[in-house]
Parts: sequence; C-alpha cells; structure tokens
Amino acid sequence: MELSQVIMPIALSETTPPPASSGATYKLVVRSTEEAVKTIREQLGERARVLSVRQIPGQGLAGLLGRPRLEVIAQLPALELPSELQPALGQPADERAGTRANAFSTDRAPRFSRDMPAGLGDLLRRSGFSPALVGRLESAPELSGHESKPLHRVLVDVGTTLGAAARKQAPRALPARAAFLGSPGSGRTTSLCKWLAQEMFSRNRTGRVFKAEFDRPNPSEGLGVFCEALGLVLEHATPDSPIPVDGDRFAYVDMPAISVRRAQDNRQLHRFLDTARIEGRVLVLNALYDQSLLRETYAAGRDLGATHLVFTHLDELEHWGRLWDFLIEGELSPLFLSTGSGLTGDLVPDVVSAVMRRTLPGAPVPHLS
Repeated sequence: MELSQVIMPIALSETTPPPASSGATYKLVVRSTEEAVKTIREQLGERARVLSVRQIPGQGLAGLLGRPRLEVIAQLPALELPSELQPALGQPADERAGTRANAFSTDRAPRFSRDMPAGLGDLLRRSGFSPALVGRLESAPELSGHESKPLHRVLVDVGTTLGAAARKQAPRALPARAAFLGSPGSGRTTSLCKWLAQEMFSRNRTGRVFKAEFDRPNPSEGLGVFCEALGLVLEHATPDSPIPVDGDRFAYVDMPAISVRRAQDNRQLHRFLDTARIEGRVLVLNALYDQSLLRETYAAGRDLGATHLVFTHLDELEHWGRLWDFLIEGELSPLFLSTGSGLTGDLVPDVVSAVMRRTLPGAPVPHLS
C-alpha cells in the first residue's frame, strides 16, 4: 500500500500542533505536496483543512540530498454552531489570556467606512486576508470615499496603506549572536541553514554554529552535514557550557522545539538564551499552520524574547494574505521568507514587498529602507 493511502485518526501529542476545533484529526505521510492535496481531497473531502506539515528527516548524506517525505496533519471541521453560540475568534482558553492578547499591537494596524466598492471584502478574503483585517480595511478613514473608484484603483490604495503600516517598524539587523526558535515542524533548522549560506556566500562572514541540547530531542543530522560542507564544525551547547564570544564572528544556535501549549516547558530555553547572552532570537513560523495556531506560536515566541520573524513553506501556501496580520500588528522584525525546502537559496529577504506582489498585484511595492 502506498504511503499516501495510509490515513488514520491520531491523538495529538506534544510534538503535534493542537487543533483549532474539535473535528476528527488524521495523519498521512506523502512524498510531495501535490500527493497530499490529492489524497486529502479524495479521502477526506473538500472541507478538510491542513493543520501542520512536517518534513521527515532522512538518514545521513543520502537523506540530505534525496527527496524529503512530508508528514501532514489534517482535520475535518466539527459541526458548526449557530453564530450566536460561537466564541470570539482567537479568544484565549486558559490562564495565558492576558499574555496572548498582548502579543499583537493595534497601534500600527490601519483603521479602515463602508464606502468601499462592492466585492472588495470578498476579494481580500479569497486572498487569505483575515476577517478582522478586512473589517478594518473596510472602515479605514484613509480609504473612505472610494465607492466611486474602480476596484483596481482601490486595490492600489489598499496596498499603499498596508505597505505604510508595515514599514512603520524599521527593519532591524540580526545580531551576531542569534538563536533560531520554532515549534515542531516549523522548519527552524532548514531556516538556519539558509541563513548560514546567505551569510557565508553573500556577505563573506564566518563564525560558529551550535546545537543546543536539553532534556528534549533536537535531531540535526542535516545541519551537521551542511556545516561540514561549509567548512564549519557543528558544536554542542548545554546549560552548563556557555557559548563564548568570538570577536565579530557570528554564533548561531539551533534550539530545541518550543512548546506552544505548555509555557512552563520553555523556561529552560529562556534561561539558556539569557545566560548565553543571545540577543537575536528568530521565531520560525510554518505559514501553512491554522491562523489561530500561528498566533499561539507567535505569542510563545514573544514570551521567549523573539526579535525577528521567518515564515517557511511559502512555496506550498496558496493565499499569502494571512501574513499581513503579523507584518502590521506584530512587533517582530521580518527577516526573510523561505520559499523552498533546499538548504541554500529559496530565501526572500524583502518580506513586505514579496507579500505585496503576491496579494495585491499592481499596488506600489515598498522597498527596504
């Protein structure tokens, strides 16, 4: 039996992202995204949605160079409740409500009257824009009086407004001492490899690479082989072995996976980052995750002092509009977009411009300042 045909209900564990609703959850292992989409549609139907995609690491050099396999978690939605009985979107469900609610700032979010052209809201929603952001765009004073304009002109103005809001936070350079953080399946190790290649090949920088090891697994076969190919040695760091300062050379750390649901499990990671004086903390988010899970992971990263943001799996994401919430409301500086599974290349540094081109074609593209 082909792997793509093996679909079975699973109980979510700590290494599997939590579901956003209470529908039945399934796992499948496939060789490509196309195979996953076909299998989900044929066996689970059109209403199924993907909760997470995780690359299954291979063994040794053959696994590094071979075609990766993907583990996909999909879910069938639960029966829908009447709207008056549904909880508010993104409402926290535990004692972390205060921390999670403050993970995003609304100061930079555009405030959008209902004078917008008919069909704009539907168009934005189909592009992946969240309902909350669409509502603000429809009532923003900057875009009032646009009911008489053609839709393509309004889209240009929407793009200008979004670009200005996203650029209010100036991009920050990543410090020389930085760690890559992320939940299981986020692609944090691959993101570190991409950044290493960019640093060494494009900027002619060099330094040291560490794998932090605690009481949870942190496999890094691919990282070790990749470092060897770059002429680096993958070193090991523990809470008892601090990372030395080595002049202007970089020191990048591959951290164990963070826990989204149990904040107490991340305390040891936080102590290590503080003790090792790791100033740059890159949160890696899998863009395919459900929006509510993305916000929870974002909040967990902020609790760990994240400073920068990377989105992965953009080559598999159809609607990039969901990224705008994080670029406008979030406080993290976008570092790059990962648009492929290769360890070199497939890296887009000008995040805002790339998302603008993908979601609002024809709008003026803001460039890095």
